[in-house]
Amino acid sequence: MSKMPFIQVRKLTKTYRVGDVDVHALRGMDLDVAKGEFIAVVGSSGSGKSTLFNILGGLTPPSTGSIHIGGKDLSHMTNAERTNMRKNTVGFVFQKYNLLPTLSAEDNIKIVKYIGGNGTDLDSPFQDVLHLLGIAERLKHKPRALSGGQQQRVAIARAIVNRPAILLADEPTGNLDSQNSIAVLKLLKDLNERLGQTILMITHDEEAASYAHRRVHMKDGQLVRTA
Repeated sequence: MSKMPFIQVRKLTKTYRVGDVDVHALRGMDLDVAKGEFIAVVGSSGSGKSTLFNILGGLTPPSTGSIHIGGKDLSHMTNAERTNMRKNTVGFVFQKYNLLPTLSAEDNIKIVKYIGGNGTDLDSPFQDVLHLLGIAERLKHKPRALSGGQQQRVAIARAIVNRPAILLADEPTGNLDSQNSIAVLKLLKDLNERLGQTILMITHDEEAASYAHRRVHMKDGQLVRTA
């Protein structure tokens, strides 16, 4: 019997009710991801990419189908179980950073560690990650004193502070210029190669997708091609 992939999605559907209309965001999608893979999820607006991420991240349940992460079945979890999973299994990086403006970079990271039930101490191995991200000297600054690239690096540090099994990056370079975009993509690749971090990244940018091991192309709520 073959070993189950780290992430296994089978016949996944998601239907939203908008007024009197059913919107089918996912239409029976299948996907396998190995532990330690870096996957780029590519597709036009409305293809179902964000819905897939919301389900993978435990933000919303699927309508039908199954989704397993590390052997755990997300599709039958209660809201409380999905919340607990989000704390320690999944890290999120967003296009708009979503840093708390009144907190320093360090406290933006520590608050997520605290919410995850892991205290607030940034241990020595994580200090090495902060140096890898190039923000170790900027931790006392608030977001307004950081460049866009630096803010995204803080957001990445925050996303992985609880050592999540999966990092979900939703258009992580969407608000960055080309130089900072390349820097962030190289950092994601480094996290994947050095730490074995499993990464799924939504992107419209084919150049950004080239940093991943594999591209997954979505259209009309289905996987149409993988390369």
